[in-house]
Amino acid sequence: ENRALANVLSLPSLSLSTKDNGIFACIIVHIRAGVLLIGSGMSYHGFFQKLPRGVSMATASKSFDNYLSGTLLELTGAKREEALCDWEKGQYARVSHPREEHLIPLMVVAGAAKDEQATRIFHTGEKSGLVVSAYQFGE
Repeated sequence: ENRALANVLSLPSLSLSTKDNGIFACIIVHIRAGVLLIGSGMSYHGFFQKLPRGVSMATASKSFDNYLSGTLLELTGAKREEALCDWEKGQYARVSHPREEHLIPLMVVAGAAKDEQATRIFHTGEKSGLVVSAYQFGE
């Protein structure tokens, strides 16, 4: 038995809407002590989405990544949760994420983090043609 895996929590694929996420994240908080939560996904997942005329994938991904970064890096707690639940207000939100299930892992981990500050630990930058970021909450 690998002791390193003893504290890993594996979450099954869930069919939740973004509005259900806060409730689910609150449940996770109670089991979070000593557990590393990993939410996988990308800030852009609209690879096969038809883009609005004159809008490139780089433009859409950069705009929505900026929205997510502002939400995650500048807000904590209930304000961050509210902003994430209203993710569709971000420019090119539905272009970047035609369906929200690719954002739900991020929302669950952010909800479990509560008041912990987010840190951006990965960012492709604009020269790549697709702007994506990854975030860490807590230490």
